[in-house]
Amino acid sequence: MLLSTRKMPGLNTRIFIAAAVGILLGGWLNGLPDTDSLRAEVLYWAGILGSLFIGMLKMVVIPLIFTSLVVGIAHLQTHQQAGKVWRYTLGFFITTMVLAVALALLVTSWIKPGSELNLELFAGAMADVQAHGMSGGEFFAQIIKSLFLNPVTAMAEGKILPVVVFAIFLGVALVKAGKPDGENPPGGFQLLTVLNELLTLLMRIIGWIMQLAPFGVLGLLTRLMATQDMALLTTMGEFIVLVFAITFIHGAVVLPGLLYLLTGKSPLWLWRGAREALVTAFATSSSAATLPVTLNCAQDKLGVRKDVAGFVLPVGATMNMDGTALYEASAALFIAYLAGIDLSLGQQLIVMLTAMVASMGAPGIPSAGMVTMVMVLQAVGLPAEAIAILLPIDRILDTIRTAVNVEGDIVTSVVVDSRLKPEA
Repeated sequence: MLLSTRKMPGLNTRIFIAAAVGILLGGWLNGLPDTDSLRAEVLYWAGILGSLFIGMLKMVVIPLIFTSLVVGIAHLQTHQQAGKVWRYTLGFFITTMVLAVALALLVTSWIKPGSELNLELFAGAMADVQAHGMSGGEFFAQIIKSLFLNPVTAMAEGKILPVVVFAIFLGVALVKAGKPDGENPPGGFQLLTVLNELLTLLMRIIGWIMQLAPFGVLGLLTRLMATQDMALLTTMGEFIVLVFAITFIHGAVVLPGLLYLLTGKSPLWLWRGAREALVTAFATSSSAATLPVTLNCAQDKLGVRKDVAGFVLPVGATMNMDGTALYEASAALFIAYLAGIDLSLGQQLIVMLTAMVASMGAPGIPSAGMVTMVMVLQAVGLPAEAIAILLPIDRILDTIRTAVNVEGDIVTSVVVDSRLKPEA
């Protein structure tokens, strides 16, 4: 009787328990030989759980981005708030990214990680990597080209940037179509009504998917901890600890500090409301896959208006990558120290700007930073092949930087919402 009246732990509690079990179980499996049948069996089922959870989140990401952006822009334009939202959002994105990269460069240049190591130790790993670098001009041309694609093709292929661009155009077009007048409302209004209803249904589906979150987190973290090269992690330990520390400072001090200064909201209030999204981001290493959870936390837990959250968060999942920019700047200096090179102040400024631009173009998927890392390295003349040094540790570092990416999006939505409230 007593057991039947007990309440099941909340979703947040279940996610945290699953995360702890996944880390412990993965660490234990890491000590078993690769040929161990129990290890293979556990990793197989962990992979099934993780893939199921990620797959279901990805299933709703594209329609969610599209509908939330169109609806958000249409409503914001209707209330004549779009101009302010754009200015506040982009301004805050740039501010936090500059602070993140500056913090990374200052701390990394002070600690000088890897200055005592020999790059030749990684010659074997580098020989297996065929890195293809892009010049700055090629990178920008590729980004511009990727913005304008057939929206149906972009949705089918899961390309987020062109979907965002098309959604922005459609949202503005819906506003220009006008409000309903008389007995025959314009087609734009009818479409907006349909998209509002679709967004409501998508959020209901997301609620169902989140009930599987503890199992997905368990599977993902088990595989992550069990498959890392622990010997190389030990060798790279100084850099790993440094990146974790810098990223933690940005996420625990800089972002909450800005939130408190601009809105008066405490860090504890932020973390209580956002923890579900932060844990999911940590486990999935994908700000895009976490977007459904991020929207839910911002709207339901932190009280951000639906219009603001639906506009700021999808854009942030594509453009606002504080953790990625921070990591790329720190990694560039780390590679330079391994190569016995001290970058000048001018070269460090180039790293700062390049890391910011590169992170804005990085997709919100696991290890997206590695896609643009080559550009950052080549911007200051470092060998592109050096990314081989970062590949074995990138996945584990991707966890915390993705969590900070998502935190930055949530903080931005709260700040923007607070700026608009007096005029709402």
